Amino acid sequence: MSLKKNPKFDLKLKYQRVLEISIILALVILIGAFKFFPTFQKDTVKLDGPQELVNVEDVEVTKQESAPPPPPKPPIPIEAPSDDVLEDIEIKDTEIDLTEQISAPPPPPAQKEQEEEEEPAFFVAVEEMPDPIGGIAGIQSRIVYPEIAKRAGVQGRVFVKAFVDESGNVQKVELIKGIGAGCDEAAMDAVKQTKFKPGKQRGKAVRVQVSIPILFRLQ
Repeated sequence: MSLKKNPKFDLKLKYQRVLEISIILALVILIGAFKFFPTFQKDTVKLDGPQELVNVEDVEVTKQESAPPPPPKPPIPIEAPSDDVLEDIEIKDTEIDLTEQISAPPPPPAQKEQEEEEEPAFFVAVEEMPDPIGGIAGIQSRIVYPEIAKRAGVQGRVFVKAFVDESGNVQKVELIKGIGAGCDEAAMDAVKQTKFKPGKQRGKAVRVQVSIPILFRLQ
């Protein structure tokens, strides 16, 4: 038969009651503490400590000394010619023979004088300016519109300067303002093929330069 515990020494019998009583006492003390001491005041603590001054010293920047220049290179030795290598040089007689007859030097070749043809002067403005026979329409009829200009759709006005002599013939032409795409060359060719009524000054035919506008327009 197993032995039974003595109720006097059994701690578990009063464990539940003791726990409940201790919880109730703790709650009562906590409620009383909040009731009689609702707020707490805090005391500020001032700490007066000595202030220390920190002196900041400027640090000097160290300069790196430049390296000294390298020493100059030694000269390259050059071998001097020795006496054995040199050959004897024979010096001819330098005395002048006064009795020797010397022929006169040949005459210099005759230089052909180049006659520069002076370009005839053309008047810029006269009493009667040159007029193309058939008018500007006659020049326009000689124009061959370049295919490149047609495909590119190039249109505009070309200004050509014609130099007309006393007979009304065009000596030369110059381009003043062009539009490109072959139109400039076509205009200059048409003006060069045109016959003019010569310009006159005081009733006399003279050489005159005249500017001619030529229109290129696609139809």
